[in-house]
Amino acid sequence: MSARTIKISYWILTIIFALFMVFSGVVELMQTESAQKGIVDLGYPVYFNYIIGVAKLLGVVAILQSRFKTIKEWAYAGFTFDIVGAGASLLLVGGGIMSLLFVVPFLAVLFGSYVLWKKLEEV
Repeated sequence: MSARTIKISYWILTIIFALFMVFSGVVELMQTESAQKGIVDLGYPVYFNYIIGVAKLLGVVAILQSRFKTIKEWAYAGFTFDIVGAGASLLLVGGGIMSLLFVVPFLAVLFGSYVLWKKLEEV
């Protein structure tokens, strides 16, 4: 794969993931009815939405920038914890195996972005 193809693929996956996280973070910060119901159904307090929402927006800034590599690395890890934690929470409140399958596409896009970022650093 050429450096140009890697770069284009990286930005496509990263922007798709970032847009999803921005949308998710804003919905959580707005404390929409569905966001409140969702977090309460998982057994967490409603204020947890504020914590997760802010973390997601800061994480998006971190993965879109290229100057602070350690912060970017931590943001990828944080998003991994968020997505895996969401899947585990859904499973543990009785969501069944489908709740784990729900998170797979998000993890795939996240990991694809991460792997392509690492390949870009090698080029």
